[in-house]
Amino acid sequence: MAAAMKVVCMMFLVAIFHKHHAHGAISADTQKLIDEANMNGPYLGLLIPNLFEMNPLLQHPNYTSTNFTIDIAGRRFRFGKIVEKNVILVMTGLSMINAGITSQLLLTLFKIEGVVHYGIAGNANPSLHIGFVTIPQYWSHSALWSWQRYGYGPSDELPLEPNGDYTRNIGYIKFADYAENVTACNSHDNLLNNVWFQPEEVFPVDGTPEQRQHAFWIPVDPLYFNISKSLEDMELENCVNATTCLDETPRVVQVHRGTSAGIYVDNAAYRSFIYKKFNVSPVDMESAAVALICMQQRVPFIIIRALSDLAGGGSAESNEIDTFISLASNNSVNVVVEFIKRLVSDH
Repeated sequence: MAAAMKVVCMMFLVAIFHKHHAHGAISADTQKLIDEANMNGPYLGLLIPNLFEMNPLLQHPNYTSTNFTIDIAGRRFRFGKIVEKNVILVMTGLSMINAGITSQLLLTLFKIEGVVHYGIAGNANPSLHIGFVTIPQYWSHSALWSWQRYGYGPSDELPLEPNGDYTRNIGYIKFADYAENVTACNSHDNLLNNVWFQPEEVFPVDGTPEQRQHAFWIPVDPLYFNISKSLEDMELENCVNATTCLDETPRVVQVHRGTSAGIYVDNAAYRSFIYKKFNVSPVDMESAAVALICMQQRVPFIIIRALSDLAGGGSAESNEIDTFISLASNNSVNVVVEFIKRLVSDH
């Protein structure tokens, strides 16, 4: 009898262990919550870089929480509604890698009909102003580089270029063009030489596995972009408080391009370069990762970024983000909520 009881207890413990540790990194309990959530899908996924950009949405009168969350891989997926739309909110964290990981988790685990990514950004476009909310049609990752050795130039082939790994088609930045105090010299150079911008390797879900494609400019969903055009009549916040207001009244603008990199840009020379080279307006650290994941998974998406600073183009004494971060965050949230309202009414 004792031996039989030992066998029964052992089988019970094995069953309990299996229940809580099935599915590899996802426990059986978590998988059950995911399955329960997906029964109420599909959802609009909202990917948000930081808590200071998420909190205004959590407190927004048009957001209703279901008080249901799922914690997976260091991320918290929050379930709720905006107007009549079922939504999942998740904070990505700073940088391209965090945004890419979180985007893939969202699209792999849950039934997602579309993605809205929003937050603040630096501004490379001299015709726009702090507080404006930008909606680019295209996004790129502008920090995938081939760094050319000193002594080589634009006419010299890059390593692995014949194999299709790298290209000179997108263009480059020459560091010698940004040397200081050399006006008296007939010529000058820089050992850092040239950096050539590269497209991403992408593997679309409907493509052949392990057969790469390349992409530099990623378009947002055309339907979402068309709906966002109607947001340009919105009124946005203009003041941080009773004594601190913007000189230019903020507005929503559709723009041609935005770009992302694992770099916080606070440099006037680089700001000017990327604007003249690529005609970009918002500059941030996450959006292109979201765009690349959504494009490969064939999920419609749009990205909305409020301008919080001038990416180095303002005063040398301070960065504007310290003053206007809350205003920009609130403006981005208000535009996102209005976009979802119009998305619901359009459908």
